Amino acid sequence: MSDPNALIQVIGMPILLIVLFYFLMIRPQQQRMKKHQEMLGGLKRGDQVVLSSGLIGKIVRVEDKEVGLEIATGVTVKVVKGMIQDVRTRGEPAAANDAKA
Repeated sequence: MSDPNALIQVIGMPILLIVLFYFLMIRPQQQRMKKHQEMLGGLKRGDQVVLSSGLIGKIVRVEDKEVGLEIATGVTVKVVKGMIQDVRTRGEPAAANDAKA
């Protein structure tokens, strides 16, 4: 019959490593992804955002998977929402039926 301490070491160490790996790597990544998805869900017209490439622009149109981003006066590009890394300043939501001044 083998030593019970050896059995605990053989079974316990891999389990301990898996638990440690989960709390140090997997869980924080899931939390960052959840926070990023919430940020993308809260995007609205007028927000100033930073893309993963470092480009900064102002949102002029929000669609399901893309946003219209004004990167210079009169220059608007379509950007995939997933490429938005950060929201710098929150803009005021404009009503859809208001006339532009």
